[in-house]
Amino acid sequence: MGNPSLYPRRIQSRLIEALADTPVVLLTGPRQSGKTTLVRGITAEGMRYLTLDDQLTLMSAQQDPVGFIRALDRAVIDEIQRAPALLLAIKKSVDEDRRPGRFLLTGSANLMALPTVADSLAGRMENLLLMPLSQCEVEGHSTNWIDSVFDGRIPQPGQYLAEMNLVDRVLRGGYPEAIARPTSRRRTVWAQQYINALIQRDVRDIAAIEKLDHLPRFLSALAQMAGQMCNYTQLGAQLGLDNKTASKYVGVFEQMYLLKRIEVWAHNRLNRVLKTAKLQFIDSGLLAMLQGLTANEVQQNRTRFGNVLESFVYGELLKATTTSEGVYSLMYYRDADQVEVDIVIENTVGDLVGVEVKASATVKDSDLRGLRKLSGLAGSKFKMGIVLYDGDDTLPLGNNLWAAPLATLWGRP
Repeated sequence: MGNPSLYPRRIQSRLIEALADTPVVLLTGPRQSGKTTLVRGITAEGMRYLTLDDQLTLMSAQQDPVGFIRALDRAVIDEIQRAPALLLAIKKSVDEDRRPGRFLLTGSANLMALPTVADSLAGRMENLLLMPLSQCEVEGHSTNWIDSVFDGRIPQPGQYLAEMNLVDRVLRGGYPEAIARPTSRRRTVWAQQYINALIQRDVRDIAAIEKLDHLPRFLSALAQMAGQMCNYTQLGAQLGLDNKTASKYVGVFEQMYLLKRIEVWAHNRLNRVLKTAKLQFIDSGLLAMLQGLTANEVQQNRTRFGNVLESFVYGELLKATTTSEGVYSLMYYRDADQVEVDIVIENTVGDLVGVEVKASATVKDSDLRGLRKLSGLAGSKFKMGIVLYDGDDTLPLGNNLWAAPLATLWGRP
């Protein structure tokens, strides 16, 4: 699949824009999503590069954060979550010298969830998110699927390459290192080591957790619940944890960009909606590894593939929101009658696009049930309902409902 550093990253132009007018720019995202490669590729002359993964640099930053920052004019600081005290020192430095582009920071945890951070750099810092590679980036396309459908245009389907059909794409996921590995066995080894390293090393940076040995089993249990509503009491009971601890652990994995809790879309008339968040993994490759799902199993039985495919589509749409022209929220819909829509995309004025995900090559009338319900509830705010399926044709199904190939996610306008 080539050199993982050579994929064009859609967020790059946003990063360059932000550095031109903002004193501090923070690029967050999961470990190994390509942050360091990207920032080293665009670092301006005269900017020092420092990484807090280096023990001596980290010790200096922790022991004397003010002195550490005072010695810097303009700098890139990698893995800032390892020494959050630096942010206060950066604030002081920036208040004395407001030149744009002074500090480019990267972090492998959602620093905005740490209470002190959001306050300390308000108005001085822009926060950008770099997710693992989207399929558009892998293919070198610049389409943004969400912007397109909100403009009323479904993109043309992208290619299925001989060596990468839908199942391969989904099981591979988007991490550059995983994509670069030649076989599924080598990708599985990478994914296992990645998860182990996160739990052994990175969890300590963001949370005080006494029993780290609970986390791998807990993450595996969460993987079995991907795409389902999250019942912490039930989940914790399986592993001997109370629901408060289970909820805390989910929060830690969320801060590390492994998974996300998705809220229910609720119209004020919808008093029958069950207000439980749904759990979704961000990278389908990691989810497949945690579930032990292989291409051989999918070929023989697609039962478990559906949930992993939904996670893949969710991840692609989440990546699209990080580089879109519009601002969008991703939710889901489910009511007391168990009628649901996998993903509901809402823009800032409340317009909606509903997305159903189908692993099969056919679309049945029953697949439209949730979208029809959502359309009725949202009224004029409902712009389009799309069933993404494993077929080739984009076809209208009446009343702003469409069947469209999953390959439109990495297609062209």
